[in-house]
Amino acid sequence: MRRERITPRANWQRDVESVGFGFHTIDGHPYWREDACYVFDAEAIDRMEAATGELHAMCLEAVDRIVRDGRYDALGIDDHAARLAERSWFDREPALYGRMDLSWDGVAPPKLLEYNADTPTSLFEASVVQWYWLEACYPDDDQFNSIHEKLIERWRRVGGGHRVHFAACYDNPEDGTTTDYLLDTCVQAGHDVQALDIEEVGWSGKAFIDLANRPIDRLFKLYPWEWMLAEPFADHIARSGTRFVEPAWKMLLSNKAILPLLWEWFPHHPNLLPASLRREDIAGPAVAKPFWGREGEGIAILDAHQGAVVAPHRVYQALAPLPVFDGRHTLVGSWVVGDEAAGIGIREDNDRITRNTSCFVPHRFR
Repeated sequence: MRRERITPRANWQRDVESVGFGFHTIDGHPYWREDACYVFDAEAIDRMEAATGELHAMCLEAVDRIVRDGRYDALGIDDHAARLAERSWFDREPALYGRMDLSWDGVAPPKLLEYNADTPTSLFEASVVQWYWLEACYPDDDQFNSIHEKLIERWRRVGGGHRVHFAACYDNPEDGTTTDYLLDTCVQAGHDVQALDIEEVGWSGKAFIDLANRPIDRLFKLYPWEWMLAEPFADHIARSGTRFVEPAWKMLLSNKAILPLLWEWFPHHPNLLPASLRREDIAGPAVAKPFWGREGEGIAILDAHQGAVVAPHRVYQALAPLPVFDGRHTLVGSWVVGDEAAGIGIREDNDRITRNTSCFVPHRFR
């Protein structure tokens, strides 16, 4: 794995906009960068794919243990949320996708930092934008990226033969683009679809409905479960008959308190880091993380002498510093579609914490 400086396409903004990528620049600074790319060999990609598959399998086993042993208190989940997660797990409600954030230098085993299993973004740029970049700039090289094809195939199971509604906060460009892209893959899988802003989802007294008063049988929602359960309509979810994508059991994996449970059940696994709800259990530098949060929100890096963060619902994980290439801290997002590793997207930043403004940089391998 190496970072290679390259010359961007002369009209790269126009080129990425032509495939529907409108948020390539944030507050005047490039979010998408192609003055560099990350280069791998095939053996490194094979190791990443294998590690992602093994981590995902461990995560599914962890969900099963939580549900069967009732370990919901460890995740800060109340009875209502627990019953939703439990029912969706025992009903075998299928999941669509997720993204594991990993610290990886291409040599040592990848280390799981967290699993964005409910509402992961950076999908469109990982699946589509970097693929078009590869075809334009390095047509003889390859890319670890079968995300698009796997999404279409997965929708054939997840869609269930029903119209699929898609709901998101469409005033957020990233959320809107991600949701519209997933809607398009669902169409390519042969389903009828309907897009809604999350605020346009209604309740008839018996079912969730769209603006045409049609019942919502399948709902993809780019809206975290913890937010949904705080809404006034939360009491209707269990009796609505709606199947959600992602299903409620995914809230167990998107919660960072899953990390201590993984360490408890799979201690010293090469792809895991020591993690606990207690700072004193983690020797040396650590990272304090909130149970719930997105894009680096609430994360603090603690040196070896710093104690616990004074805040509720915090996880402590041994520090696995992101590798630094050309002064940039590099995070690998490894995508899972269904139960299969599907590709990677790379984010980088001058800071040690990856945030929503951290740049996306394409990759290739030979």
